Amino acid sequence: MSFNEDNDNSVMHMGQIEIDATSFNKAVDEMDLPVLPTRNLVLFPGVTIPINITRESSLTVARRASEEKIPVGVICQVDPSEENPNVTKGLYKYGVTADIFKVFELPDGSHTAIIHARKPFRVLGRGAGVVLPEAGLHVRIKEYEEVPSEKTDMNFDVTMSNVVDLAAKVMEMSTPLGKEFDENIRRIESPEQRINFIASNLPFSSEEKISMLALKSYPKRAEKLLSYLMAAHEKATIGLEIIERAKAKMNENQRSAFLQMQLDSIKEELYGDPAADSDDFQDLTERAEKTAFPDDVRQTFTKELGKLRRLNPQTPDYSVQYSYLETLLDVPWGKTDPVTGDINSARDILEHDHYGLDKIKRRILEQIAVVMHSKRAKAPILCLVGPPGVGKTSLGKSIARAMGRKYQRVSLGGLHDEAEIRGHRRTYIGAMPGRIMKAVKSAGSMNPVLMLDEIDKLGKDYKGDPSAALLEVLDPEQNKAFHDNYIDVDFNLSDVLFIATANSLSGVERPLLDRMEVIDLSGYLIEEKMEIARRHLIPRIFADNDVAADEQFSISDAGLEALIEKYTSESGVRQLEKQLSSLVRKSILARLGGETFPAQIEPDDLLPILGLAPYSKDKYEGNEFTGVVTGLAWTQVGGEILLAEASISHGKNESLTITGNLGDVMKESATIAYQWVKAHAADVGIAPDAFEAKHLHIHFPEGAIPKDGPSAGITIATAIASAFSGRKVAESIAMTGELTLRGKVLPVGGIKEKILAAKRAGINTIILSKDNERDIEDIPEKYRIGLRFIYVSSMSDVIENALK
Repeated sequence: MSFNEDNDNSVMHMGQIEIDATSFNKAVDEMDLPVLPTRNLVLFPGVTIPINITRESSLTVARRASEEKIPVGVICQVDPSEENPNVTKGLYKYGVTADIFKVFELPDGSHTAIIHARKPFRVLGRGAGVVLPEAGLHVRIKEYEEVPSEKTDMNFDVTMSNVVDLAAKVMEMSTPLGKEFDENIRRIESPEQRINFIASNLPFSSEEKISMLALKSYPKRAEKLLSYLMAAHEKATIGLEIIERAKAKMNENQRSAFLQMQLDSIKEELYGDPAADSDDFQDLTERAEKTAFPDDVRQTFTKELGKLRRLNPQTPDYSVQYSYLETLLDVPWGKTDPVTGDINSARDILEHDHYGLDKIKRRILEQIAVVMHSKRAKAPILCLVGPPGVGKTSLGKSIARAMGRKYQRVSLGGLHDEAEIRGHRRTYIGAMPGRIMKAVKSAGSMNPVLMLDEIDKLGKDYKGDPSAALLEVLDPEQNKAFHDNYIDVDFNLSDVLFIATANSLSGVERPLLDRMEVIDLSGYLIEEKMEIARRHLIPRIFADNDVAADEQFSISDAGLEALIEKYTSESGVRQLEKQLSSLVRKSILARLGGETFPAQIEPDDLLPILGLAPYSKDKYEGNEFTGVVTGLAWTQVGGEILLAEASISHGKNESLTITGNLGDVMKESATIAYQWVKAHAADVGIAPDAFEAKHLHIHFPEGAIPKDGPSAGITIATAIASAFSGRKVAESIAMTGELTLRGKVLPVGGIKEKILAAKRAGINTIILSKDNERDIEDIPEKYRIGLRFIYVSSMSDVIENALK
């Protein structure tokens, strides 16, 4: 048998060839040699071996060296695939000088050369190429003497004994010729030749063989050879154990296959052709192999798949079981989307998609930066709270796009069944996963952005409380093992970024609210609405209606401002978009019908186009009457001014009437205000007997609109004081604040919306609680321009600043 210079050296030479080589040239200390490169063969001194010659350049060198008795250097290549290796990087630094005895041409046209290795050498560099000019490679080498073992060295003898035994075992475990190899080793008398023969023929890597060849001391070479043999024996032992286990498993699989064939035959007799069942089973099995199930989920899937195999495809249970297994496969186990690493790109996306909302966008960018910085960072549950139309839902889409994640929206409005969140158990007809798992499945990723829309609209009845089921979903400490009743295995939701939206927090359960970070989105200024219309609304409407920009429709800034003030009443821009869409539709109709339409819509054009304006701009009504005070109120569509009217009439007894569709809290505020004015009549400038036989009527206009809350307390008290004292209210002033029975003014909420309402009404002075000063400082400067704030601590301060 022979070695091939293009193959590894796993084929051994069965013995040594005794050839008289005394006629060959004697080796010198340093010399230039032509090189015979080998791909995976490392030759050791004293070993004679046949190798196959496949390269034309190697064949030329081998023939000339054989004919002219020229020694060659046999060096192994670093990269076996390289066709033309160079001396500096393509060859190892150690090799052997060798004599080529004979080159044979075989019947198939290939060539074999008999090579005898002589002395080891170290490569010094590139040779001059004088010896054999036609050779492709020449090296300058320096031979080195090998140090034999001492005859009295007991350690070397023990090492050699172990080397011979292990070599025989390794070859016996890896090839059928192991016994013959053992006999050949034991026939070699010289321990040094045994070492070289074993090192040449055993399947070590080229690096390992070169490391042994580089050792000059034979005892050290024997120790290294023993360590390699021990590792090879361990690998061979493990390999045999794996083969035995595979054989046992194969026998078991064959038994299972035989039993399955019998089962299929029985099912065919009972139910007909089971081919469809086999196709389903095969399809599920192949998909399961490609799915990165966790270990416990894979066990569950395998168990449920076995149940499917035993079911008749004609029964209803089969379709239920098949649907469940398909759902398990559709869940994105282990699939995640890479999070964007460019914070500037994320900032640009948020700025492009939304105008304003600077504080909110800053908070979102902070969270994106944390996710970029640390994979272990827990994603907080963000809750965007604000009136309709301010961009809560669209902001969620922008967050997903900025982070490079998938986006899914889960509408919670009107849900009253806990199973909608947790899923139905499979025992029920029509069972399905809950909305959370459906959204994750649709996203196809374990780290999407899930928008939980209208979380304040959740209901509850005898079927359970969905908000209670959300407690597990929205808790980072619990959702690592979220359990959907239909999936029936734990799923990790900790990588999901949940964003909830709500119009008001009053409908959100306290434990659920505690798990979320609330971000308030207040209303927009008129200037902001105009900018949003120009940047986003009008281009989107044009795209939806195939209208060319500035070609068939145009509206001036004055027209847009009039449209916002007179035809919309909201904090957001949803109604504004509807009105703009109406204008665009009417312009298209006029163009197609040959009717005239303004080239640019001005304020005077809105009446003939849209009809009467449904709203009028909130305007301050002045201070001509006593007992009339302007208050500020918060509604779900933004802030509004609210007039409090107090009127006095004579009656038999002292009495109080409160009207205006008021809630209980507001009625209590009116009672407290009346009592405070009576208790401090002298301070206000009211005669002590002014309340006797007087009937006080407090009214809030727009009686069709329900009103409630404590923030009108100081407004009512001021109106009562004005009515009884005859003092008018100062000009261009409005107020908000809760009043206690002691006359203390407490802070209230919705300050930004109330400020916007005051600016729309042309009011320039606002009275509010001292404790609300921090809210004013938190509002951007552009909202406060043109306003003067008076901070008060008691009702006496209010009277002093409000009444003339």
